Amino acid sequence: MSGPGRRGGREGPGGVAGPVGRQAGATVTARYVGIAAELREAIMRGEYAVGAQLPTEAELAARFTASRGTVRQAVAVLVTEGMVGSRQGARRIVLGRERSQSFAELHSFAQWARAMGYRVSGRVLEQRRRGADATEAVRLALQPGEQVLSVLRLRSLEGEPVMLERTVYAGWIAPAVERIDPGCESVTQALYDSVGLVFAYGEHLIDAVAAGVEDARLLAVRRGSPLLRQRRATTTHEGRPVEWSDDRYRAGSVTFGIHNSVDANPLVRQVGDLRPTL
Repeated sequence: MSGPGRRGGREGPGGVAGPVGRQAGATVTARYVGIAAELREAIMRGEYAVGAQLPTEAELAARFTASRGTVRQAVAVLVTEGMVGSRQGARRIVLGRERSQSFAELHSFAQWARAMGYRVSGRVLEQRRRGADATEAVRLALQPGEQVLSVLRLRSLEGEPVMLERTVYAGWIAPAVERIDPGCESVTQALYDSVGLVFAYGEHLIDAVAAGVEDARLLAVRRGSPLLRQRRATTTHEGRPVEWSDDRYRAGSVTFGIHNSVDANPLVRQVGDLRPTL
């Protein structure tokens, strides 16, 4: 899932502030992200086997013609994803090769997939303006019935459908979303490029649901098959709600990684909804 940023630029088309949240010299993809992607791809293709050691920071810095600090950031990305061990003061050990999406940083599905080295695609199946329902109104700080933009989008990895994304955008950002090409890989990147929007904060609710009729047809699974559901609310730096999304993944297509410790536990358990999925 599934971004607003700081207001303060000139008004762009559709009433969206111009370079919102865009800071001088800021780039969405940093050097360390590219290095992390290359290391990840090497692990995925078996260049570094599970249990093997990665090269030292000095060796990696020489290989990528980068500073040791940049290499350290890249390796830290793989640590948060659970692909390599987190032990300090020693060469990192490769732990696994799963498709794991970390919550250490707020990235869109497409940004995560590209960083992992996968071919990612998406297409809009339905897009329309309508009134917000009660849940959407709460999540987007609206009154029930206020206009929102509802988008149904199918996401694929390596040509295989893996995720169905039902996103509701607040009315203030809707015009910018409507101008995006239906086949755009990353809405997050497109909004950043067009109006400077930065998805700054996110709340994620993760549970399992049974595939409904529409889910089953579009994801090519049997009705009632288990799906991993991620519901996501994102806001700008100022806390202005941007979107509320319900993303449903085919079983086995992706794992989510959350790392905690005795000092920090970002995972919160809540009682689920036991009503059947339609």
